[in-house]
Formats: sequence, structure tokens, C-alpha cells
Amino acid sequence: MAISTSEGPRARILAHARELGFDASGVTTPDALPDAPERLGAFLAAGRHGTMDWMETRARERANPRALWPEARSIVMVATNYAPEADPMTGLEAPETGLVSAYATRKDYHDVLKSRLKALGRWTAEAFGAEVKVFVDTAPVMEKPLAAAAGIGWQGKHTNLVSREFGSWLFLGAMFTTLELEPDAPETDHCGSCTTCLDICPTDAFPSPYQLDATRCLAYWSIEHKGPIPEEFRAHMGNRIFGCDDCLAVCPWNKFAQDAADARLATREALQGCDLAELAALDDAAFRALFAGTPVKRTGRDRFVRNVMIAIGNSGAERFVATCRERVSDASPLVRGAAAWALARLDGGAAWELAESALVSEVDADVRAEWNSVLSRRPS
Repeated sequence: MAISTSEGPRARILAHARELGFDASGVTTPDALPDAPERLGAFLAAGRHGTMDWMETRARERANPRALWPEARSIVMVATNYAPEADPMTGLEAPETGLVSAYATRKDYHDVLKSRLKALGRWTAEAFGAEVKVFVDTAPVMEKPLAAAAGIGWQGKHTNLVSREFGSWLFLGAMFTTLELEPDAPETDHCGSCTTCLDICPTDAFPSPYQLDATRCLAYWSIEHKGPIPEEFRAHMGNRIFGCDDCLAVCPWNKFAQDAADARLATREALQGCDLAELAALDDAAFRALFAGTPVKRTGRDRFVRNVMIAIGNSGAERFVATCRERVSDASPLVRGAAAWALARLDGGAAWELAESALVSEVDADVRAEWNSVLSRRPS
């Protein structure tokens, strides 16, 4: 029988979640997403997950919480506000600096939410003798639809969770429990006829409202993808060197997010508006030091500097030509290839002069293809 009294476990768990620092919470059930298997299957069948093979590997558990943990009877969803202090879109107006997605300019949310969720889980287990399991983004859990089912918000047309209190700026976590708790009512969709988030996307990554093709998303290419970034997306990246906030930042519901972001998730000023030449010069040790404790660190230095070189190529700034010349000899093929492209964008003559000599010693197929592409554009 569901527990619904004001003094029961449900009310006490949600109250304790607030005490631990979560900005919103709600309860749903493992059976709350009956259409999830079909929707996820269609997404995977269309190849919209790209190289994120982990989505397909554990698709059964992802689509069905009971498959992940059969003993679970309730799911407590929690959310933490990370609303940026300023509009992230303004960073696009400074093309000689790197723009990092708002969520990544602060302490890694996995660490912050996981520690709080573990505390909530321990308290729940001790207070009610229940079993619990907690998850923050690293397990096959569909956090966004579960949070919508728990009444925290709704999935907007950009597929991210939207809240009337916090806009599009929420980190999510889940606590599965053997307790049977009365679920909250799902939140109503309040997007209406608005398509602002779809219209702003620089790469048309939304085939239709409420559907995302990750293989056209700049966040996917700059964070998840391990190889060279396809040329068709490079100019669209602008100075975005880690992620893309466009569809989140323009959500009209953000204007109602009056509360400041969680203090433990305060933006690190050192990660905002960094000069691209300085970022391109980072070796592995300097990269790890600069981004210690942030989500950026998990991508590794080579992928990050690859992104920086793309941004340099988009900057139009001649002062970065020297940086390009340095990075075409980088130890990482990812960086060398991106540097060759950037050099050709900023100084075609210099790129053509270097291309033939570079091809003599270059052994990486992707980098060779980049230099050959440079040569193909040389005037006859």
C-alpha cells in the first residue's frame, strides 16, 4: 500500500533532500515510462546516438528501470539548479576566447550530486530499513523522462528538462528504493507553440520537436566524439570549445529561474573567456591542473585542444597563425589535423607551404587527409 501520510517516509525523504541542498525533488515509479523502450529503440535504430555505444549496450536497462534493479518499487528524483550568472550566449561575441558550456565551468556535478545522493540514501536506509541505489548520469537511467514523471519539470522540445522554477538549468540524480512511495503527478508540458530552442540550433540537430539527433549536435562532437570533427560542423562551432548551450540558454522559462545556482557549483572564473592561444599551449599536466575537478577534465587534453584549434580557425585572428604553426607538430594526431585546418583558414599561403613537407613525415591517415584537403584548395 502506498505511503501518503504527511509524517510518512515520502514526506520525510523529500524534506531531507531539501536539507541536503537539492533544489527540487519528486517521486515516480519504475513503470512510469511505458513508451521508453519504443522511443529509445527508434533513436538507436536511426543511429542518432553516433559513437556512444554505451547507450545501445545497456538499452534494456535504460528503457526499463525494473531491468536495472527488479527490487525497486519507487524512484526519488532530485535536481540541483546550475543557472549561470550571465547569459552564456554573450561568450559567442568574443571569438578569440574559448566558450565552455555553463555546466562545465564549475565543480563536476557528478561529484556534488553523488555525495548528496549517497547521504540521502544512507539516511533513507537507516530511517526506514529500506534498500537503496543511487545514480548520477553514469548508469543506464533515463533521468530526464523520469524527472518529468516525478513532476520536477517536463522535457522540452530540445529534449532537456524544463522547470517553471529553474528553466533549463537543472542537474538530475535518482535514488531507487524498495520503499513503496506515493508518486507525484507528471508535470504538464508548457512549451506551447514556442520553437526558440529548435530555431537557434546552429546545426539543425532537432529533426522534429522533442527529438534530438546527437550526430548533429555540437555538444556531441566537442565532448563525446574521439576522432576528428567532420568539416561540415567546424565553422558552426565558432568559439565553442566544450559543449553548446544555445538551445538551453534561449529557453523563455529561464527568466523565471530567480534563485542563484548552488554555492558548491559556483562558476570558476578562470574557465571563462580564456585566450585561445593560452589554451592551445596546454600540455597534459597543465590541462589537468586547469580543469581539475570539472567535467572538462574527463575528455582529456588532446580532444580539448582539438576543439581549441577549431575555434582558432574560426576566429579570423591573424595573431593565432603562430599558434597553428606550433600545433601542426603536436604529438597528438587529433591536434595536428585540427591545426592544419585552422592554419589554412587563417593563412592559406602558410598552410600550402607547410603541407607538402608535412606529408613527407606524417603517418596518421586522418592528418594526411587534412593536409591533402589543404593542398586541394591551393590555387593552380
